[in-house]
Amino acid sequence: MNPKRTRRRFTAAFKAEVALAALTERHPLAELATRYHLSVAQISRWKLQLRQQAAQVFTEASPAAPASLDVEPLYAAIGRLQMENQLLKKTLPPCA
Repeated sequence: MNPKRTRRRFTAAFKAEVALAALTERHPLAELATRYHLSVAQISRWKLQLRQQAAQVFTEASPAAPASLDVEPLYAAIGRLQMENQLLKKTLPPCA
């Protein structure tokens, strides 16, 4: 009976570190795979992903428009709850 093996999850920072190390080509992919305990194919996929998405780093992100929330229903709910709280304080006996 083999214990159930869980899938490893890697952070984006770790993937970027490995992909950048592969892009610099100072060490062979086999050596990087041994060092990071990964397969050569996985490193190659991350390297390709980094090459394809590198241009997105330099694109200007449009400033996110502030979400216009409708606060009126929230204020109405707060007022209703405050009134209910006051009513309950008047009608219920105090707890010891």
